[in-house]
Amino acid sequence: MSVLEEMRIRSLGVIDDAVVELSPGFTAVTGETGAGKTMVVTSLGLLLGGRADPALVRVGAKAAVVEGRITVDRGDAAALRAEEAGGEIEDGTLIVSRTVSAEGRSRAHLGGRSVPVGVLTELADELVAVHGQTDQQGLLKPARQRQALDRYAGDGVSVPLAAYTAAYRRLRAVVTELDELTVRARERAQEADLLRFGLDEVAAVEPRPGEDAELAAEAERLGHAEALASAAALAHAALAGDPEDPEGVDATTIVAAAGQALDAVRAHDPSLAALADRTGEISILLADVAGELAGYADQLDADPLRLAAVEERRAALTALTRKYGEDVTAVLAWSQESAARLTELEGDDDRIGELTAERDALRAELSGLGQALTDARTEAAARFAGAVTEELASLAMPHARVSFAVRQTEAADEASGIDVGGRSVVYGPAGADEVELLLAPHPGAQPRPIAKGASGGELSRVMLAVEVVFAGSDPVPTYLFDEVDAGVGGKAAVEVGRRLAKLARSAQVVVVTHLPQVAAFADRQLLVEKTVDGSVTRSGVKVLEGEDRVRELSRMLAGQEDSETARAHAEELLASARADTP
Repeated sequence: MSVLEEMRIRSLGVIDDAVVELSPGFTAVTGETGAGKTMVVTSLGLLLGGRADPALVRVGAKAAVVEGRITVDRGDAAALRAEEAGGEIEDGTLIVSRTVSAEGRSRAHLGGRSVPVGVLTELADELVAVHGQTDQQGLLKPARQRQALDRYAGDGVSVPLAAYTAAYRRLRAVVTELDELTVRARERAQEADLLRFGLDEVAAVEPRPGEDAELAAEAERLGHAEALASAAALAHAALAGDPEDPEGVDATTIVAAAGQALDAVRAHDPSLAALADRTGEISILLADVAGELAGYADQLDADPLRLAAVEERRAALTALTRKYGEDVTAVLAWSQESAARLTELEGDDDRIGELTAERDALRAELSGLGQALTDARTEAAARFAGAVTEELASLAMPHARVSFAVRQTEAADEASGIDVGGRSVVYGPAGADEVELLLAPHPGAQPRPIAKGASGGELSRVMLAVEVVFAGSDPVPTYLFDEVDAGVGGKAAVEVGRRLAKLARSAQVVVVTHLPQVAAFADRQLLVEKTVDGSVTRSGVKVLEGEDRVRELSRMLAGQEDSETARAHAEELLASARADTP
């Protein structure tokens, strides 16, 4: 079992530097009002990932530091979580620390490794249950009462609840999509009509990739056909000669003559031979160009009808690019995407049918799971209430009766609810049940919600009874109670102390208390006291033994630690508690 052995607190509130030594079993923390007992709870809260308030930092200090030493067993959930976070466990000891700067910055360390504060919160779920006045107020809320009942019920509720939660989330997603499809049906129909019109326009033209560029080039050529033909003819005549002018000079003839002159003497000089070769190459190139010019002129189409057809086709393509893309390639891409989108839109009716069927199936599934949750909670509520009632009998409330009201609220209509118990009822992420803890403090009293029917002292005892019952079904290693005995006195206080001692048989229990009847049952009593300057130093938190413990109990009883009557009463209280400890 994990045990919180020690906490060192520095510069937190009234505490300058103090060490709180805890032990297995029952530890009571006592001291004068304002001495700093609450700082013990606050310190543990910080170690457990609680909110870091810079106002807690002691005046004049740069930061408050809380360090805890916890013994853990290998394989425990807490040990495994610490190792997952990279923390080291040495000789079964895990060191946890939290630093809060005066500027509000917070740092957390686990097993020597810096970790997010959230890791400490996760670790706390496995290690400690903290209860104080705020927790008692939380117990007044029906949602917390339902959570407490579900925690007690265990797998009986958690298994169907997990299935219910998954189905509920899927239903919410289905309903959201279905609403979107139906509410926006007109908009989607309009979008589909526009897409069909555009796709029909594109299909009517049947553009080809790159066709617009090809047609632009052809139109440019056809529009200047005469000039191109004239230029080609003149160039051909200059290169190959004009048949109608036999006396004319052409480039081919001139280059051929130059080649012949060089060939005649090439044998006498290699360099001149090279020039002769190059001249020959020029002659061949001129012949090729002249031949292509002749072919170009023959193939040049100067048909005005073809030009008109090209311009008409370009106009049709331009009409598409003006609406659907900067060029034909973009128009074709738009067409492909729009066809896919239209298929999606045209499938809405089918999708609506599928989602409607799935919604109805999920609602039916939730009805069955909701009924299973109601049945499981009703059964667990009877057991839970019986166990808490039995504990209250041991807490000086022998005639009190605790019960749970597990009920549902009628839905406004069938469409907004699920069927549980033959009725359409309102439902949520945790089922259809509203759970409320009721208390009848004495015979003849009608059960009333504990928020209305319990006094402060009764609420404290109900809270303690609930925790004792939890300890038997879902225990944690350490329980911390801060003033859980508020409003309790006399015989009831003795019974509270006895039940805390019973709880300490299976867990570590730390109680901040002002009641001597409770402190007397503790295995160890710690005294928190200030020095003259108003701070709590290392020597300000000490373990009380023997005479010192009697003096503190006397002070708690009568406010006079040296009163002989109070001392006698304190000794009697200690002896009685030792004899009475279960």
